[in-house]
Order: sequence, then C-alpha cells, then structure tokens
Amino acid sequence: MSTIDTKHAFDQDYIRGLSKELGEPEWLLDLRLQALAKYEELPLPKPDKTKIDKWNFANFKNHLVNSEKYTSLDELSSEVKALIESEKDDKSLYIQRNNTAAFLTLPQDLTAKGVILADIQTAAREHSDLLQKYYMNDGVKIDEHRLTALHGALMNGGVFVYVPKNVEVDTPIQAVYVHDDADATLMNHVIIVAEDNSSVTYVENYISTTEVNDGVVNIITEVFANTNAKVTYGAVDNLAQGVTTYVNRRGVAGRDSKIEWALGLMNDGDTVSENITHLIGDGSYGDTKTVVVGRGEQTQNFTTSVVHHGKHSEGYILKHGVMKEAASSIFNGIGKIEHGASKSNAEQESRVLMLSEKARGDANPILLIDEDDVTAGHAASVGRVDPIQLYYLMSRGLPKEEAERLVIHGFLAPVVNELPIDSVKEQLVEVIERKVK
Repeated sequence: MSTIDTKHAFDQDYIRGLSKELGEPEWLLDLRLQALAKYEELPLPKPDKTKIDKWNFANFKNHLVNSEKYTSLDELSSEVKALIESEKDDKSLYIQRNNTAAFLTLPQDLTAKGVILADIQTAAREHSDLLQKYYMNDGVKIDEHRLTALHGALMNGGVFVYVPKNVEVDTPIQAVYVHDDADATLMNHVIIVAEDNSSVTYVENYISTTEVNDGVVNIITEVFANTNAKVTYGAVDNLAQGVTTYVNRRGVAGRDSKIEWALGLMNDGDTVSENITHLIGDGSYGDTKTVVVGRGEQTQNFTTSVVHHGKHSEGYILKHGVMKEAASSIFNGIGKIEHGASKSNAEQESRVLMLSEKARGDANPILLIDEDDVTAGHAASVGRVDPIQLYYLMSRGLPKEEAERLVIHGFLAPVVNELPIDSVKEQLVEVIERKVK
C-alpha cells in the first residue's frame, strides 16, 4: 500500500476518509489515489543548479486545520485588511484562512452572467463536471514529479474561477490566502478558466501573519484562456521564513488568446517556482513579468518558460531580482519554439542586482528553437548597484541609503507597475521596502 510518510502517515484509508468527509465526487477521489500511488515512484523535480533533495516538502504537522470564518471584513488583521480595497462594495473576493474557506463575495450581475467564484471544494461538489474537465488534466499533471503527485493526493484548498463565453469581467477578482496558524499546511489548487471571447483579471496574495518553523506550502495554478480570451494574473507571495514553498503556475493559451502574468515573489523561505505558459493556438500571446527580493540565507530557484506551439505566437519573459545578505537565487528563462510554430517570436530578459558580497544571483537565458522562420532574443545581467547612478543621486543631496533605495525601486518598477490592483501594488512596494532595508 502506498503511503506518504510525513509526521503522520497518509495512506489510502486516510485519502478515502478525507474525500468522504469533504463530500468529493468519485473522480476526485480516484485522482487522489492515483497521485498517492505515483508519489513513491516519482523523483523530485530537478531545478537547474539548485539541490533540493534535503528540503522539507512533505514533513508537516497537520494536513487540515479548521479556522474560524470571517463574518465581515472588519475581523481581518490590519496587514490583511490593507490588501483589500475596502471602500468598494461590489467586490469579487475570496479569502481562505489556512485551509478554511473563510469569506466569499461575488457581485450579483456576474453571477447572473454565469461567472463562478467558488472555493475548490465547493466547486468539486457543485460544478463537478466542469471542474473535472480542467483539474490536473491538460495543465499540470499528477505524474510530472513527486511534488505534483503529493499535491494531487493531498490538495486541501484553493479556488475555482470560471468565466463563460463572451463575458468580460471588468473589475479584478481577488483571492487572499491568510496563513495565521503555524501548524497549517497549504496545498492550494487554483483554476482560472476564460471561455471564448471572455476576459478576467485575477489577483492573489499569500501572506503569513505568524512565525513558522518547518512549514510546507505546495501551490499549483492552472490558467486556461480559450479562443480570443484574455487572462491577467497577478500575485504577491509573502510567506514566512520557516516555510518551504513549491509553486507551479501553468498557463494554456488557445487561438488568439492572451495570458499575462505579473508575479511578486517575496517569500522569506526557500522556494522553488515554476511558471510555464503553453501557447497552443495560432496567434496566442504570453507575457510573464516577475520580481524577486531575496534576503537572509534563503535559497530560491525560479524557472520561467514560454513554449510556442501555435503559429504567429508571441512570448515575453521579464525577470528582475534583488539579492542581499547571503541569499542566493537562480533565474532560468526558457523560450521554446516547437516545430511548426512559424512566424513566432520569443523574447526574454533576466537581470539580477546583488547588494552584498555574499549574495548570489545567476541568470540563465535559454532559447530552444525547432523552427526556421521565427524571431527570438535574450538578455541577461548580474551585477552590483551602478556606482554612477548612486553618485548622480548623491550629488543631488540624497544620502547613500536613500539613493540606493531609489535605484532598487527603479530596477523593480517594470514589474511592480503591472499589478492590476492598487492596494496590492502598494503592499508589494511595502514588502520590497522592508526587505531591502
């Protein structure tokens, strides 16, 4: 019998009991059991130039933590409340507290148009066939490696967003994942579906409001933009120092569709991040902007990939990272143009700024081209703060620390400015301020 050996043994009996308790459909139980069987036989992922075999991805205290729900936004802590544009009454908002769906609101006009915003467990019960069509099927698969299998077996939270054909959601949908119990393990699954000729903006925040030791977070996102649809996806990850995070954000773009990512990756613990966009349809478009700040002794690995399958597809990668103290990060950018994806364009740029002698950053731009009639380009740089820029600012009367702060903000601005909710943008700026002091 397959068993996931954590501080508790999770075997078939546990999975069956969990699924029954949650009222899940048979197909989801079957998927969990398949993932459990795969877990033992699959290796860990192998992020380039980062050894993760000693990292804690599966040794955690509790799989499910029941937390109090919020009856109103007034009950939120100040740091969580700051993320939400509270003056707006017609919010599309989901708040998850540890593993509990704690608050949800969706304007009536969107509900009338068929838009779905539901926690993942409610979606499994009330929209079973629709969820099954997209859940770990054409996006992320359970058998990719041990961490996707672990997620498939033990998924314990997340959200489902569905936008029907010809519906444009004008205001952003926001999800906030509050980690305020040090013993809680987050294995969230997020699915965003935009049907033909639709559009939606989704923004999520992960925030730890307590100190954590040996925390485990395993996040998988699947975004589907069907024909002529557009999905804008923003995220700010701000998890505590004691949390080891695996995050996999995957996009699948149909004909003439767009997927745009703006990611602020601000975790204080060791992190492996994968962000892969498959441009399946002709004329599809993918754009990923990522900003990272590393500090302390944390180790991080970020792989961003845009894979061109359709003709006339366009893919862009922009990653800027700042490393300080003894932090180290690997930035892998991969533009891949498959055979048959003629007239496609793959562009990428990765830049790393190091603020101390012990900080380490490595930018690896990779182009894999299997088609002749294409265009592609890349740029990468790793270095220190430009002394000429500092000298110029200091000559205008600014102290060195303030001058350095302005240079860093200017360096990160191309990503920060892309976040679509002002309160989230402001929070990211505050997190950057705190981390680079």
